[in-house]
Amino acid sequence: MQQQNSRFFFNVDWITILIYIALCAIGFVNIFSVRFDPDTSTAFNFSDEYGKQLIFVISALILGLSILLLDAKFFSVFAPIVYGITIIMLMAVLVVGRNVGGNQAWIPIGSFRLQPSEFAKFGTALLLARYISSFNVKLNTLKPILICAAIIILPMALIMLQPDAGSMLVFLSFMFPLYREGLPGNLLIIFWGAVLLFILNLFVAPAMLIFAILAIGALFAYNARKKIRRVVNIGIITIAAIAYLFVAKFVFENVLKPHQRTRIELILGLTTDNRGAGYNVRQSKIAIGAGQLTGRGFLEGTQTKFGYVPAQSTDFIFSTIGEEWGFIGCFVVIGLYCFLLLRIINMAERQRSAFSRVYGYSIACILFFHVFINVGMTIGIMPVIGIPLPFISYGGSSLWSFTILLFIFLKLDSNRMGFI
Repeated sequence: MQQQNSRFFFNVDWITILIYIALCAIGFVNIFSVRFDPDTSTAFNFSDEYGKQLIFVISALILGLSILLLDAKFFSVFAPIVYGITIIMLMAVLVVGRNVGGNQAWIPIGSFRLQPSEFAKFGTALLLARYISSFNVKLNTLKPILICAAIIILPMALIMLQPDAGSMLVFLSFMFPLYREGLPGNLLIIFWGAVLLFILNLFVAPAMLIFAILAIGALFAYNARKKIRRVVNIGIITIAAIAYLFVAKFVFENVLKPHQRTRIELILGLTTDNRGAGYNVRQSKIAIGAGQLTGRGFLEGTQTKFGYVPAQSTDFIFSTIGEEWGFIGCFVVIGLYCFLLLRIINMAERQRSAFSRVYGYSIACILFFHVFINVGMTIGIMPVIGIPLPFISYGGSSLWSFTILLFIFLKLDSNRMGFI
């Protein structure tokens, strides 16, 4: 027993855990800076956000260490059950959930609010890893692609009903682990082509786009004129692309909410609004720019202390880091994330089981999506879709879900020599 405990201690990637602790500590310090008022606050006010976040951090550490004590095979065996529970939670929130900021995404439990969409991420990652590893699937055929798509789309659809477009878009990051496991690159090209057409549809007149698509299709068809099957496929793709233009236009004008349309138009430069939807981003950029190289110092940020940036302890907490700790502080935080992501990818590549590898790549892509979008929206290069900065933003559901995501993989990695 003593030998097993010793082996467990040395196999766990403690460097990753130290990075995790550093990010949690950075989050707590900056939440403290946002909410602490020396005239009215006390250092250990557990009713304020920084006091609650301290409880969330301590409980997350306990949760993470508890996961490390479980059998590694537990996560593979119970993956369908975990996924099912998260789906039930997503359905329950539509009935009993509390509406906050226009989204019915939280289940009230006393004074605490639980956000099921955060936990659906690791439930989906576990089931995808289980399906791909258990059935030795080949992702170059239609049936397994459709099954993987169904696993991903079900929680996306339920989250969109809340509606929470930001959390829903995070699930698109699962495309990249599937690509690593053999998903044809053509599907990724089609996906990004659809994104590009969606954007062009906002800038260019429909008639011009249709003409361009027909011209490009005709050019490809001419080059492949000796291969009838390829010409037919090009014709189908051309017709589908034109039909997609009308669908995308309908979705933008009739499905997306006004504030979501405005955010997209702002980021694409189609409109300007420094008082309405663009206010958050403008104030965030002012705060980050004011930090310059070394920052204004802890508790010294004027944008932070006077609350010019809304949601500053959650979605826009990176602006606090930029103002009070400057370029150096931002560089350290982004550096920690990059180191963590590279380490997770390296750990995923050394796994002996497909389950652990797929799961490892899934969490790396989820973390990258969150960091890239969150930091991008605070500096004005990405739409404001309201997703937290992992381990740093205020919130128990977010911190616990990311902790579970990470520590499950740490457990799988620690047992990689015995988990087949």
